[in-house]
Amino acid sequence: MTSPTSQPTAEELLTELTASINRFVVLSRSQADVCALWILHTHAIDAADFTPYLNPTSPVKRSGKTRLVEVLRLFAKNPWYTGRVTSSALVRKTDKEHPTLLLDESDATFQTKGDFAEVLRGILNTGFEREGTYSMSVPRGQDWIPKDFNTFSPKVIAGIGRLPATIEDRSIPIRLKRARPDECRERFRKAKVRLEAEPLKRRIEVWAASSVAALRTSVPALPDQLNDRQCDVCEPLLAIADMAGGEWAHRARTALVEVCASDSFYDESAGYRLLSDIRDIFYREAFERVSTARLLDDLSAIEDAPWAEFDKGRRLSAFTLSQLLRPFDVRPRDIRFGDEIRKGYRRQDLEETWERYLPSAVPPEPVGGPQHGQQASIHAVCSDFSRGQHNLTVAPIVSTKSSVNKGIVADVAPSASGHRVGNFNPGDHNMRDSER
Repeated sequence: MTSPTSQPTAEELLTELTASINRFVVLSRSQADVCALWILHTHAIDAADFTPYLNPTSPVKRSGKTRLVEVLRLFAKNPWYTGRVTSSALVRKTDKEHPTLLLDESDATFQTKGDFAEVLRGILNTGFEREGTYSMSVPRGQDWIPKDFNTFSPKVIAGIGRLPATIEDRSIPIRLKRARPDECRERFRKAKVRLEAEPLKRRIEVWAASSVAALRTSVPALPDQLNDRQCDVCEPLLAIADMAGGEWAHRARTALVEVCASDSFYDESAGYRLLSDIRDIFYREAFERVSTARLLDDLSAIEDAPWAEFDKGRRLSAFTLSQLLRPFDVRPRDIRFGDEIRKGYRRQDLEETWERYLPSAVPPEPVGGPQHGQQASIHAVCSDFSRGQHNLTVAPIVSTKSSVNKGIVADVAPSASGHRVGNFNPGDHNMRDSER
């Protein structure tokens, strides 16, 4: 680590920031790189005409969004974790102090009706560019006159699901996943980590004071994969990466293209329930793989589920099923069922997703009762903040009988690890959004 008295470089600071972020939050390398660049940008924002909003999001809660906001709060310039604030105070403080606005649980805010949600939407729609304003009437004597308040400032908008389209267009998505049991992170103790973060934050301030002038004249090359709006908001981050030199010029462009091109998540209301119902079906029927048609039949047969009338009064379709599962990185594939190749889903493609997102309740036993007592739910011992305390690590062992029934093929034997191993080779075909 560089001595606090020496002149810090952007490369050193970015390296230390990515390490600090990864101490507490489970992120990909590209996501951590983007967050580190964004932190430096908050301190050098006087050099920028645009600012990207950082949008930590996930399909369900307990995926590390709030923890990431808390870590960003340690290092960002003039952070303002708003909590409850009036719309008038929000507009005036943003205009006067240009704080780094940290918004958590934004999904709940945007779903409520009232003045605050509309004012916040107005600030976010305009506050990504230096000339952005929000207009309000203010008293003057016995009258009211319109006044423009500047809305330009760095912002973090964390929540479940997607942002309103106009705000999403100004944001860099940080798509978080619930951590696996082996992805333990250090416990976040606020008093301790705040003291530890102070020296690094002071060095960032020293760097920014000496770097703003050079950043103002920087004209970084912009990746062709980004659209015009993404280029606007990513440009100040790329200017910092170019100043850092070394591998960061390439590393930052790779990270921004990867992160900005990531799929959007749906909210948890449908997707979370769908994952749970699919897991129940796989466990109850002891499936290793199932055709899309059979899975849709079984989902529609669940009496208390919405799937029989999910698509505007009609049963869940294959296309909607694939779209609801896509945010969880689950996609249909071509699978051999007897003499046919049909669209379907494999248990091995779903197990990690179940482990990340589903509660620790034991799924239904396979038809015919428990098999060798292998069905269990084992609680994780890791104290990681970013995931629930659960871990479905033991899969049921099923019969070695071979059967073909309604699009299901089961020809499996227990492996040495206790997991089932099929003797089929479905191939590895390119997937389409639509299914047969």
